[in-house]
Amino acid sequence: MIHELKEIILHAKRNQDKALKNVLVTVVALEGSSYRKPGVRMLITEDDKMIGAVSGGCVEKEILHRSKSVFRDGTAKVITYDGRYRLGCEGILYILIEPFFITAAFYKRFTDAILQRESLKIESFFTKENEAIGDFGSVFTFEHSASFSYAKKTAAADSPNLVSFEQTLSPAFRLLIIGAEHDALKLCEMAALLGWQVDIITSIKDFKSNLDFPKANSVIGSTPEMLDFSKIDTNTGIVIMNHNYALDVKYVLQLVAKEPAYLGILGAAKRRDKMFNELFEYNTEISEDFLERIFTPAGLNLGAQTPEEIALSILAEILATLKNKTPNSLKEITGNIHTS
Repeated sequence: MIHELKEIILHAKRNQDKALKNVLVTVVALEGSSYRKPGVRMLITEDDKMIGAVSGGCVEKEILHRSKSVFRDGTAKVITYDGRYRLGCEGILYILIEPFFITAAFYKRFTDAILQRESLKIESFFTKENEAIGDFGSVFTFEHSASFSYAKKTAAADSPNLVSFEQTLSPAFRLLIIGAEHDALKLCEMAALLGWQVDIITSIKDFKSNLDFPKANSVIGSTPEMLDFSKIDTNTGIVIMNHNYALDVKYVLQLVAKEPAYLGILGAAKRRDKMFNELFEYNTEISEDFLERIFTPAGLNLGAQTPEEIALSILAEILATLKNKTPNSLKEITGNIHTS
């Protein structure tokens, strides 16, 4: 959810540049079940505009109304929202509403953390009461640096009367798309909607730019031999879609020693069998485990035909892999959808 926080920070900074106050809204506790879980956030501006959401849309208007005192007095508050009678979610939300001012030091540190793909810890201090007003607030801690607090008193974290909700936000999932044709563009656009960091690898001979992929974090012209794969990790997915068999083989050979979260290759099953046989000819050390971890043809069997549908099927397969889920219809589930 780092991408949601990124949107909040960016809009808060823009609001401040317009001399508008902000409050940060965080779901800090939950009793029962709810559409979204503790750790979701939204931003409210004193002109009644909202960025983000903490529910399916039913809670936000009440939060907007009950945030007026925070804008007026500059003091944080905790409210509750009982969804058992209004949402059908059988849960009570505890919601922290706190004044939120982005300092220049915080904004720079947050921007650096995004660029360096660092984790961020957020700890919110509050009391589990309705309409409670006090020195509540959140503390943001970056890797290897000082913390930033927005509570009126920085000693709020030391109060024995407060409880805390702690959350660690990992860097955005990175999707490396090797290929730059029309279907790669659709995959890039849809992955960006998920908040993923998308990097495009295009051929030097047919180089594309960020103008061709406006949603991409970067567009790099390279060859399999030149590309730096040293930063491939378990928070990275790779989709190879060059529409060039020989080029695909070369890229796969460069990835033999890597363990990305997902490695998919576009192409038919017959193409896969041919490729796997040839890979052994080029590198006899390739393990069966490595081949087993390759998703090819990439994507779930959704009957996809258009570039948009194919992108959806690939993203669904990546998401299922990341969540360690076997895809099936939600109507087959009894009990809670989310078990953790």
